[in-house]
Amino acid sequence: MTSVSAGSLTVSVVIPALNEADNLAHVLPRLPDWVSEILLVDGHSTDATVEVARQLQPNIRVIQQDGFGKGDAIRTGFAHATGQIVVMLDADGSMDPAEIPLFVGALLSGAQMAKGSRFLQGGGTTDMPLYRQLGNQAFVLLVRWFFGGRYSDLCYGYNSFWAEVLPVLELDCDGFEVETVINVHALRAGLRITEVPSFEASRVHGRGRLRTLPDGWRVLKALIRERVQPFQPRAVPVVTDSSAALAVQKAG
Repeated sequence: MTSVSAGSLTVSVVIPALNEADNLAHVLPRLPDWVSEILLVDGHSTDATVEVARQLQPNIRVIQQDGFGKGDAIRTGFAHATGQIVVMLDADGSMDPAEIPLFVGALLSGAQMAKGSRFLQGGGTTDMPLYRQLGNQAFVLLVRWFFGGRYSDLCYGYNSFWAEVLPVLELDCDGFEVETVINVHALRAGLRITEVPSFEASRVHGRGRLRTLPDGWRVLKALIRERVQPFQPRAVPVVTDSSAALAVQKAG
């Protein structure tokens, strides 16, 4: 059992990045000052991503990714994070760091995973064409049919967790399907999951690396694989909330 006091809560933010030098100024300076650890997982960038990150946040931990893909980057970041709470955040400026207190607050209120949703009241997106919205909703319905649960969003990577439950997720994927696999494994493991409304903006600079058809196919294959393969998660640790919730709410 983990007990956290207001003075001892530690929060790690994991940020996968590949050639995001132009966008980091819209992300790193906006992190709450009570974040304990910032990990930038560099996916073999050929621009000044690492240099810019260190200029903006001198205490940032830069982890060089051995493999390739967002899923591999997320797994790498999770393996190196030392905080009691771990937050996933994209490096392209599409996710608002000011929402982090909402995610942390959901964990302190009893959730084991706080999952961002663009389709709850208070959330939204300007970076999702209609055909992608329809595809996302189709995957949501497929997850409900295969595994139960009542997710309102699936293919979105703004999440937070108590670090103790990360091994339960048993991640083994490398690509953009990682967000779907996280959500499915959390559901199948019986984690207490709270959806948090989140607004997704368009990336500030550059073009995204998500390829609608190839990556949608990866998501579909991941869902089918999860449906046919047995999943026996590790025992879920018991995590308690504490008076740290008040400190985070004030900080936010």
